[in-house]
Amino acid sequence: MKNVLVGQSGGPTAVINSSLAGVYETAKACGAEHVYGMQYGIAGVLEGKLVDLDAVLSDKMDIELLKRTPSSFLGSCRYKLPQPDVDEAPFVQLFDLFKQYDIGAVFYIGGNDSMDTISKLSAYGKTIGSEIRFIGVPKTIDNDLLLTDHTPGYGSAAKYIATILKEVICDSSVYDLRSVTVAEIMGRHTGWL
Repeated sequence: MKNVLVGQSGGPTAVINSSLAGVYETAKACGAEHVYGMQYGIAGVLEGKLVDLDAVLSDKMDIELLKRTPSSFLGSCRYKLPQPDVDEAPFVQLFDLFKQYDIGAVFYIGGNDSMDTISKLSAYGKTIGSEIRFIGVPKTIDNDLLLTDHTPGYGSAAKYIATILKEVICDSSVYDLRSVTVAEIMGRHTGWL
């Protein structure tokens, strides 16, 4: 099996690193020679920032710790790839890098914009006859990705919101006053939170 490249992008969640650990462990179990990480997502790759995950995740304990660490281990970005017919340069640069590192599969962990990125890479790969496989790993807290039943980030964010709102209710109920509390919830336009 060729090498694997994995990245994280968009907003961090409490479980995005669990997805990274899952991709890493599965890639190694399937015989990947090396697993590289995108430092700061696709934007970092365009700047040549890759991490050798085999060196960083050198034993089982490193992987177990990664699973329990919130935020984005590899860093993140909000960079959106252009349409290839508008600006092909980033695609040419990326596919040259994929060839240089002998990449056979690219995984991108993220939400809507990340899935857009992996979709554009896959479509471009088809047009040039690339055999690289592009796989989107959903993580959005909004649980609104097309064709997904649920996403890992949603459960942890929903639990957090339920917990803090319960505490707000408890705090406001100590007074013999009717009150209104406004809570701003993170998320995108159609998120379920």
